[in-house]
Amino acid sequence: MDDQTRTEIEAAAFRRLRKHLLEDRPDAQNIDLMNLAGFCRNCLSRWYGEAAAEQGIDMSKDDAREAFYGMPYDQWKTCHQTEATPEQQAAFTRSFAENVGKE
Repeated sequence: MDDQTRTEIEAAAFRRLRKHLLEDRPDAQNIDLMNLAGFCRNCLSRWYGEAAAEQGIDMSKDDAREAFYGMPYDQWKTCHQTEATPEQQAAFTRSFAENVGKE
């Protein structure tokens, strides 16, 4: 497989993952994704911004989130996120330290 084809397939897989998380399963809470898988939609938006920076594109955290979510992040939270329980918050603290803090 040539590099261009691989890039196109990887991009298509990313778009499908994004659609799944934003449209098919907006009920899946970011905190639960992070606690279970070690990443969430916010991680994906951060990686999006980092990839833009690698291409010389200056993108703020808020800009990257809006590009990923398709709307301002606060609007997404209002529509789709619920208040985390103390148990979820404790698990998140551990997961964040293990998965994001080491990057």
